Amino acid sequence: MAASGDLAQQVIERLSFDDGGLIPAIAQSHETREVLMLAWMNAASVRETLETGRVCYWSRSRQRLWRKGESSGHTQRLVEMRFDCDSDALLLLVDQTGPACHTNRPACFYNAVQGDEIRVIAEPVE
Repeated sequence: MAASGDLAQQVIERLSFDDGGLIPAIAQSHETREVLMLAWMNAASVRETLETGRVCYWSRSRQRLWRKGESSGHTQRLVEMRFDCDSDALLLLVDQTGPACHTNRPACFYNAVQGDEIRVIAEPVE
C-alpha cells in the first residue's frame, strides 16, 4: 500500500496525537490477526508509512524514526491502516517478515497470565 501525499496529510490531520506528538500503533498480522506489537508513531512516521508502504515508527528511546526491520531485516509491509473512534490510536494490519519482537519471538505478547502464574507462551525463533 502506498498512498499519495495528499491522503497522508488528510490522515495526519484527522489523528489526535498526545502532548509529545505521538500516537500508539498496534501492529497486527493481516493474515492471522495475531497482535504482533505496540509501538509509537509521530506525524512523520505516519506519513512515511502511508507513502512508502513500509512501516516506520518513532523510537522513544533513540528519539528518531525507526523503520521496522532496518537492522534485523524483519520488516512490516502495510496492508491497511485504521484508526479508532477517538482518532487517538492506530491499528496497522501488516505483512510481517520474520519475527516481530526484538527478542526474536513471533510477537511481543508472549507473557501470559494463566491461572495463578505467568507463563512464557512463545520461544525465540531459531
